[in-house]
Amino acid sequence: MFVAILGRLPKLSIAELEAMFGKSHVRAVSRSTAVVDTDNLSIDSLGGSLKCGKIIHTLPADGHPTLEQTSHWITRTYVHQLLAVGGKITLGISAYGFSISPRQLQSIGLLLKTSMKKHNVSLRLIPNTTTELSTATSHNNKLGLSPKKRELFIIKTDDSAILIAESNGAQNITAYARRDRNRPRRDAFVGMLPPKLAQIMVNLAVGNAAKATILDPFCGTGTVLQEALLKGYDVCGSDLSQKMIDYTTENLTWLQSKYHITGTVHSLEQADAMTHQWPKAQQLNAVVCETYLGQPFSAPPSPKKLHEVTGNCNHIITNFLRNIHSQLTPGTTLCIAVPAWRDASHNLTHLPLIKDLKKLGYILQQPPLIYSRSDQVVVREILLLKTA
Repeated sequence: MFVAILGRLPKLSIAELEAMFGKSHVRAVSRSTAVVDTDNLSIDSLGGSLKCGKIIHTLPADGHPTLEQTSHWITRTYVHQLLAVGGKITLGISAYGFSISPRQLQSIGLLLKTSMKKHNVSLRLIPNTTTELSTATSHNNKLGLSPKKRELFIIKTDDSAILIAESNGAQNITAYARRDRNRPRRDAFVGMLPPKLAQIMVNLAVGNAAKATILDPFCGTGTVLQEALLKGYDVCGSDLSQKMIDYTTENLTWLQSKYHITGTVHSLEQADAMTHQWPKAQQLNAVVCETYLGQPFSAPPSPKKLHEVTGNCNHIITNFLRNIHSQLTPGTTLCIAVPAWRDASHNLTHLPLIKDLKKLGYILQQPPLIYSRSDQVVVREILLLKTA
């Protein structure tokens, strides 16, 4: 049994876990954590979770467990474990769901450090400025990646049980940055789809399938195709702009030179998604894409401008969905990012087509998921669809 520390958008994190492991195997136990019933959980396979770890002990809710009891269990258990490891140990501790100070949490580590010192074993304790070590701190200290570098999660669940888990890694923010910023071609004008969101969308579309062929009809600079290839999937891409096809070609060539890629790039072609006939459409397992998001805004647009841009985006995406529907086999999954617009009161204006998905021949698999930051006007709305 494993626990996942959810990202800043918990609903999206949970949806990804459910797609990967099945809804019956995923249970949210607090706003920031979920238990996953699986034999193995690798943080590298997930875009929406910050850390994950194996549950090693549970203090049941009916015993009214306390942080003091948790501290005693950790000290008793880990003195013997760490002595067996030997050498200098690095330890971090993160607490989730508790109303305690970083100093209270740090005292658990200090108690363990004092006990280790009596046996002449050095323990370096990562200092807590908050009760949750940041992803960057955990990643930069390589916590959870070896017996000598550990992180413990102490989790208070919504029903007041306490879970103790040992990390097996934090999100590799260095690798994400490398895949994003070190690519030969980037273009802020056409949007900057984050690699971790592309990874989430691929996971939502195909789960943990061993093999798949994925099409991105709005491929831009190739971020979705990149993340699909890294998972070993075959890909096809198209874009209205030949410049973007050239950029994608260059980026995927770079990817193949830097990483061990087992997937195949079947085709990259300049094409209008509203009219194009994709030759391999019948062989696709999924369509994953960020569609046309319209122009960027640094402030909420006027009602007239909002009506104009909403109508334009709705026209393009509706025609794309109509066009590709007849080319796909029934039951094909589409995970698409479409725009929504946030006003000054943080209310969202959605595309009208969302209410017409059934008429277009699609079944919405779950409520739309929002991916955004609080200061964004144009936000991404993630739709998970199947062809009827």
